[in-house]
Amino acid sequence: MDSKLLELLVCPVSKSALVYMRDQQELWCAQSQLAYPIKDDIPMMVQEEARTLSEAEVASLRD
Repeated sequence: MDSKLLELLVCPVSKSALVYMRDQQELWCAQSQLAYPIKDDIPMMVQEEARTLSEAEVASLRD
């Protein structure tokens, strides 16, 4: 994930910053508790494409 692109992207739901999770190939948002998939190097920034983060995943973002 290009760091300059990551700086520009925000969660479409909460408008908060995103965290790139390399192993999962997702962008996580602590505020909305959603994970947006990255498919073929393209972030799928649509709420319907996102999955809900587990409580443990959200907690890991806040540590």
